[in-house]
Amino acid sequence: MDESPPFAASFDDPRITTQFCRRVTGPSGDVTLLGVVHDHPASIARVERVLESVDPETVALELPSAALPLYRAYARDGSTEAPPRFGGEMSAAIRAAADATVVGIDAPNWSFVRRLVTRLIADRVSPATARRVLSGLSGATREALTCRVAATLTHATSMTVACDDPIEYDCDHDDPPERQAAHERSHVASIQALLGSVQTDESALTYRDETRERCMIDRLEELRSSDGDVVAVVGVDHLETLADALVE
Repeated sequence: MDESPPFAASFDDPRITTQFCRRVTGPSGDVTLLGVVHDHPASIARVERVLESVDPETVALELPSAALPLYRAYARDGSTEAPPRFGGEMSAAIRAAADATVVGIDAPNWSFVRRLVTRLIADRVSPATARRVLSGLSGATREALTCRVAATLTHATSMTVACDDPIEYDCDHDDPPERQAAHERSHVASIQALLGSVQTDESALTYRDETRERCMIDRLEELRSSDGDVVAVVGVDHLETLADALVE
C-alpha cells in the first residue's frame, strides 16, 4: 500500500504536507520519505520535527557514504536551540536521529558506477554523451573526496572545515512556520517553472539522475527489508519517483 494519508496531516505544521512528506508501507517496514530544499529553514524544521516524532531504525540521506563523516562533524556543531551551522537538513537529520543508524544512499559508489557503465554500453550512447556523463561522475567523485578530506581536517583540528557556504533565503529559522512553508513552496514552484521553460539536451543528465534514483530505490528496499522502518531525506525532485517505485 501507499503512504497512509493521515501521516502528514497528523502534524500540526504547515511545513509537513504530502508535497514534501510520503510514507510507503511494506511487509517488513515503512519508508518515510522527506523531500527537502537544501538549506531551506522549512526543510530543516520538517526533518527535525518528523524525526522527533518517528523512531526509525535507519536514517538514509541523499549523500555519498564518503561525505557522512563531515556531516556528522557538522551535526555536533551548534546548540540545541538552533540547527547546525553547516550541512543544512542533512546534518540536522543526523543530530535529530542520535539513536538511529545513518547511511548515505547517493552516488558516487560502486553500484552506481556499475549500473551507469552497463547502461551506457547497452544503449550504445554517442561518445559525446558518454564523455558528458563520465565528466559529471568525475566531478561528483571529487566532491565526495573533498568532503572526506574536510572531515579529516575537522576531526584533527579545532576548526570546522566547510565545503560550501550555506544557501541564504529570504526567510530564516526564526520566522513563523507559515512564512517558511509559503516561501519554500514558492521557491520550488519557481525552480520547476524555470526548468520547464529551458530546452536543452538533457541526455547525459537523464542517464545520471535515473541511475542515481534507481540505486537509491534499491538501497532503500534493502534497508527496509533488513533493518525495518527507514526515514529517507532526499531532494524534493526525487520524492515522487522514489515513492512510486517503493510502492511497486
